[in-house]
Amino acid sequence: MMTTQVNKEPVCVTGANGFIGSWLVRTLLDGGYTTIHATVYPGSDPSHLFALPRAGNANLRVYEAEVLDSDAVSRAVEGCTGVFHVASPCTLEDPKDPEKELVLPAVQGTINVLEAAKKFNVRRVVLTSSISAIVPNPGWAKDKVFDESSWTDLDYCKSRKKWYPVSKTLAEKATWEFAEKHGLNVVAIHPATCLGPLLQPYLNASCAVLQQLLQGSKDTQEYHWLGAVHVKDVAKAQVLLFESPAASGRYLCTNGIYQFADFADRVSKLFPEFPVYRFNGETQPGLIACEDAAKRLIDLGLVFTPVEDAVRETVESLKAKGFLGQQMSKS
Repeated sequence: MMTTQVNKEPVCVTGANGFIGSWLVRTLLDGGYTTIHATVYPGSDPSHLFALPRAGNANLRVYEAEVLDSDAVSRAVEGCTGVFHVASPCTLEDPKDPEKELVLPAVQGTINVLEAAKKFNVRRVVLTSSISAIVPNPGWAKDKVFDESSWTDLDYCKSRKKWYPVSKTLAEKATWEFAEKHGLNVVAIHPATCLGPLLQPYLNASCAVLQQLLQGSKDTQEYHWLGAVHVKDVAKAQVLLFESPAASGRYLCTNGIYQFADFADRVSKLFPEFPVYRFNGETQPGLIACEDAAKRLIDLGLVFTPVEDAVRETVESLKAKGFLGQQMSKS
C-alpha cells in the first residue's frame, strides 16, 4: 500500500551548527522536513549536520551568514515559509566589548532575520529566546512562581555587568515591537539550561555548566538558573510551536523550576565519583520551585525527558569528546 508523503514547508534555521541548532536540524529531518536552509557563522564547521540521520536524502543547504550581514541573511531566508532564529552570540568568557560582541549581534541580527522574514512572506518565525530574558528579575513577587510574564531587569544586569541577559532581553523586546508593527507571526521559546549529547565538535556554554560542576566548581549560577532541559525537548518544542496554529507569545521551556543546589545534589548522586560541590542553603534566594513550570508547552502536548537522563547523556557525550576526564577542556 502506498503512503503519501506530505511535503513539509521549506524552513530556515539560523545558527544551525550550534548545540540547539544542530538538534533542531536533526529534529526537522526526523519530522519529514526535506528542505532546510541552514545558516552558519562564516568559517565555522557545519560538516556534522550532513552526518545526521536522513540528511543524505534531504535538501540541506548551508549558507554562510553573519547575522549582521542583512544580504546574506536574506539569501538564506528566501524560498522558506518558516524561520527558526537560533543564532545569538553566547561566550564562555566575559566579553571585552559587550555592546559589540553580544548586544549588537543579538539585537540587530534578530532585526535582520525578521526583515528577511517579512520580505519573503514567511508564515511564522520561532524565536529562540532564553530564560535570560525572564530572569534575573528581583522585583518579581516573592511568593510567585516565575512564568512567561516576567522580564529580566536590565538595570540590575547592567549594574552587575551581566551582558548575556541584556542581549537576549533587548533582542526579544525588539522582536515583539517589530512583529506588532509589521504584523509578523512570531512565537518565542525560552529554554532553561540545555543539556544532552553534543552533536557539534566544540563545548557549548550550557553543557559547560555541568562540566564545571563535575569538576568541583562552586559557582551557584545565581543569575542564570531556573532549571534544566534536554536539548532534544527544546528542539521538539521549537517544531511544535512552528506547527501549532494556536501557538502565540512566550513559552518557558524547562523540566521544572528548582534550586541549582538541588540540581547539584542530583548530579552528585548520579556521579559520586566526581567532586561535585554540595551547596548549603538556597543558591537562588527565594526561588519558588514548580514541577510544571512549562505548563504552556505541556498543554500543547510536549512531554519532558527526565533531568537525570539528560545529565547521564551529557556526561557520556562530554567523556566521549574529551571534555571530561583525562583531557580537560581549557574553557
